[in-house]
Amino acid sequence: MTAIPTSRRRVYLADVRPHSKLVDAALVLLGTALIALAALVTIPLPFTPVPITMSTFAVMAVGAALGSGRGALSASLYLVAGAAGAPVFASGHSGVSLPTFGYIIGFVVAAAVVGQLARRRADRHVLTTVLLGALGTLVIYVFGVPWLAISVGVDIGQAILLGVVPFLVGDALKIVVLAALLPTAWRTVGAPFADAGGNR
Repeated sequence: MTAIPTSRRRVYLADVRPHSKLVDAALVLLGTALIALAALVTIPLPFTPVPITMSTFAVMAVGAALGSGRGALSASLYLVAGAAGAPVFASGHSGVSLPTFGYIIGFVVAAAVVGQLARRRADRHVLTTVLLGALGTLVIYVFGVPWLAISVGVDIGQAILLGVVPFLVGDALKIVVLAALLPTAWRTVGAPFADAGGNR
């Protein structure tokens, strides 16, 4: 059984204990499943094609816990499954023609970005986790808003009103929960390693 590389041990929550590449693969699939399950928590809004979901929270949690490579791969598998027709997107939708597909592309990039920040231990303290979550959310918006604008035939300003403004409070709450969850998880399962600067 091949253990994970020494350079990655104790950097991410998923690696506080050494494990094999087979477990790595299982973690990637678990990350994909968590994102898909989070998409089931959907609240449609009558004034916008973008629903409220827990997917963004799941993407950032997966990116931070698994790291940029495995987190982005989890989000990529989710994207590919939905693009291929699996009903894993919000409200059981699938396909690439959805007005919200840009946000899903953003999931992949956000997971990678959040994972890189977690590599620098940004997920171990409340304030830095808030910044991690805010940047991950911004990345998702950067990809989602232009796609939404093109898809529904509006300008960027109107797309921001449809695809950003209604979600700012909810996304702020998700970031607060993330900022409570990740540092607490480090204290619980990774306390001996949480601030060990030599274990990168």
